[in-house]
Amino acid sequence: MKTSAQRAFAIAAAFASSIGLTASALAHHGWGWTEAEESRLTGTIEEISFTNPHMHVKLRNDAGLWAVDLSPPSIAQHSGFGPDAAKAGDRAIMTGHRASDRERLAFKAETITVGGKTYDVYPQRPKSLKPAG
Repeated sequence: MKTSAQRAFAIAAAFASSIGLTASALAHHGWGWTEAEESRLTGTIEEISFTNPHMHVKLRNDAGLWAVDLSPPSIAQHSGFGPDAAKAGDRAIMTGHRASDRERLAFKAETITVGGKTYDVYPQRPKSLKPAG
Protein backbone atom coordinates (compact mmCIF):
# COMPACT_ATOMS: atom_id res chain seq x y z
CA MET A 1 0.00 0.00 0.00
CA LYS A 2 1.41 3.38 -0.99
CA THR A 3 1.69 6.23 1.47
CA SER A 4 0.19 9.60 0.58
CA ALA A 5 3.73 10.92 -0.03
CA GLN A 6 4.45 8.06 -2.45
CA ARG A 7 1.15 8.69 -4.26
CA ALA A 8 1.90 12.42 -4.48
CA PHE A 9 5.37 11.71 -5.88
CA ALA A 10 3.94 9.26 -8.45
CA ILE A 11 1.40 11.86 -9.58
CA ALA A 12 4.08 14.57 -9.74
CA ALA A 13 6.43 12.25 -11.67
CA ALA A 14 3.67 11.44 -14.17
CA PHE A 15 2.96 15.14 -14.64
CA ALA A 16 6.67 15.92 -14.93
CA SER A 17 7.17 13.27 -17.60
CA SER A 18 4.24 14.69 -19.53
CA ILE A 19 6.00 18.07 -19.66
CA GLY A 20 9.44 16.62 -20.33
CA LEU A 21 11.06 16.51 -16.88
CA THR A 22 12.78 13.36 -15.67
CA ALA A 23 11.96 11.66 -12.39
CA SER A 24 15.57 12.16 -11.27
CA ALA A 25 15.27 15.92 -11.76
CA LEU A 26 12.04 15.90 -9.80
CA ALA A 27 13.64 13.90 -6.99
CA HIS A 28 16.63 16.23 -6.88
CA HIS A 29 14.38 19.18 -6.14
CA GLY A 30 12.43 17.29 -3.51
CA TRP A 31 13.58 15.81 -0.22
CA GLY A 32 13.66 12.11 -1.25
CA TRP A 33 17.44 12.12 -1.64
CA THR A 34 18.02 13.26 1.96
CA GLU A 35 18.06 11.56 5.35
CA ALA A 36 14.90 11.93 7.44
CA GLU A 37 16.78 13.09 10.54
CA GLU A 38 17.85 16.72 10.73
CA SER A 39 21.48 17.58 11.29
CA ARG A 40 23.73 20.62 11.50
CA LEU A 41 26.44 21.63 9.02
CA THR A 42 29.06 24.29 9.78
CA GLY A 43 31.77 25.69 7.55
CA THR A 44 32.99 28.55 5.42
CA ILE A 45 31.12 29.65 2.31
CA GLU A 46 33.32 29.31 -0.77
CA GLU A 47 30.64 30.13 -3.31
CA ILE A 48 27.00 31.15 -3.22
CA SER A 49 24.42 31.36 -5.99
CA PHE A 50 21.09 33.15 -5.65
CA THR A 51 19.61 31.79 -8.88
CA ASN A 52 16.53 29.69 -9.68
CA PRO A 53 15.35 27.04 -9.28
CA HIS A 54 17.23 26.74 -5.93
CA MET A 55 19.99 28.74 -4.33
CA HIS A 56 23.26 26.83 -3.92
CA VAL A 57 26.17 27.14 -1.51
CA LYS A 58 29.56 25.48 -1.63
CA LEU A 59 30.58 25.15 2.01
CA ARG A 60 34.01 23.95 3.18
CA ASN A 61 34.72 22.24 6.49
CA ASP A 62 37.10 19.54 7.74
CA ALA A 63 35.14 16.85 5.85
CA GLY A 64 35.61 18.62 2.50
CA LEU A 65 33.56 20.76 0.12
CA TRP A 66 29.80 20.39 0.54
CA ALA A 67 27.16 21.11 -2.11
CA VAL A 68 24.24 22.71 -0.27
CA ASP A 69 20.78 23.29 -1.74
CA LEU A 70 18.61 26.00 -0.26
CA SER A 71 15.11 27.14 -1.15
CA PRO A 72 14.18 29.05 -4.29
CA PRO A 73 15.33 32.69 -3.99
CA SER A 74 11.78 34.04 -3.81
CA ILE A 75 11.05 31.99 -0.67
CA ALA A 76 14.39 32.82 0.99
CA GLN A 77 14.01 36.54 0.35
CA HIS A 78 10.77 36.51 2.37
CA SER A 79 12.91 35.43 5.34
CA GLY A 80 15.38 38.25 4.63
CA PHE A 81 18.01 36.00 3.08
CA GLY A 82 19.08 37.66 -0.16
CA PRO A 83 22.31 38.52 -1.99
CA ASP A 84 23.44 40.92 0.76
CA ALA A 85 22.99 38.35 3.57
CA ALA A 86 26.02 36.13 2.83
CA LYS A 87 29.15 36.04 0.72
CA ALA A 88 32.22 33.89 0.08
CA GLY A 89 34.41 33.80 3.17
CA ASP A 90 31.51 34.02 5.65
CA ARG A 91 31.18 31.32 8.30
CA ALA A 92 27.76 29.65 8.15
CA ILE A 93 25.82 27.23 10.31
CA MET A 94 22.99 25.34 8.64
CA THR A 95 20.31 22.98 9.83
CA GLY A 96 18.65 20.59 7.43
CA HIS A 97 19.13 17.15 5.94
CA ARG A 98 22.24 15.38 4.73
CA ALA A 99 22.21 13.25 1.58
CA SER A 100 21.16 9.65 2.27
CA ASP A 101 24.15 8.55 0.20
CA ARG A 102 26.94 9.21 2.71
CA GLU A 103 29.51 9.10 -0.12
CA ARG A 104 28.16 12.47 -1.26
CA LEU A 105 28.93 15.67 0.62
CA ALA A 106 25.50 17.09 -0.12
CA PHE A 107 23.02 18.82 2.17
CA LYS A 108 19.61 20.47 1.89
CA ALA A 109 19.44 23.38 4.34
CA GLU A 110 16.27 24.60 6.02
CA THR A 111 17.95 27.34 8.04
CA ILE A 112 21.19 29.25 7.58
CA THR A 113 22.90 31.39 10.20
CA VAL A 114 25.44 33.95 8.99
CA GLY A 115 26.89 36.81 11.01
CA GLY A 116 24.78 35.86 14.04
CA LYS A 117 21.50 36.16 12.13
CA THR A 118 19.38 33.09 11.33
CA TYR A 119 17.24 32.86 8.20
CA ASP A 120 14.52 30.23 7.88
CA VAL A 121 14.61 29.54 4.13
CA TYR A 122 11.97 26.79 4.39
CA PRO A 123 9.48 28.29 6.88
CA GLN A 124 6.75 25.78 5.97
CA ARG A 125 8.83 22.75 7.02
CA PRO A 126 8.69 21.45 10.60
CA LYS A 127 12.04 21.48 12.36
CA SER A 128 13.43 19.30 15.13
CA LEU A 129 16.77 21.13 15.54
CA LYS A 130 17.04 24.62 16.93
CA PRO A 131 19.01 26.84 14.53
CA ALA A 132 22.23 28.48 15.68
CA GLY A 133 22.23 32.17 16.52
